[in-house]
Amino acid sequence: MKYKLYLERTSFREAREYIERNSDEVYYVEPGYKIFKDYYIIGVPPIALGAKGKELLFTYVKPCHGTFVMAIDSEEEIQRLRDKEKEKLKALLKKKTSNTTKASPASFQELWEK
Repeated sequence: MKYKLYLERTSFREAREYIERNSDEVYYVEPGYKIFKDYYIIGVPPIALGAKGKELLFTYVKPCHGTFVMAIDSEEEIQRLRDKEKEKLKALLKKKTSNTTKASPASFQELWEK
């Protein structure tokens, strides 16, 4: 795959901030999120993935060399991210509506156990 490097040998925080500032859309994923079917994103959460036109911006960690911000043209992967985000929002909304129909906890102990 052809790629572009935007930042080299940087920290997770600097990479996340770069992606947040230079992307049209930003999505946050957990470590272990799989992109391009075979590659896992690793890092310190929240891990930002960005869409900038047709480019997917993401962090790449090379052991002993640091974190890099790379971009690869992939409209399919960007669409998959959008679809995952929609699923997360639907699940969150469903959870919120089901929680509002339940009775409120009566004690601190009940809150703590949840």
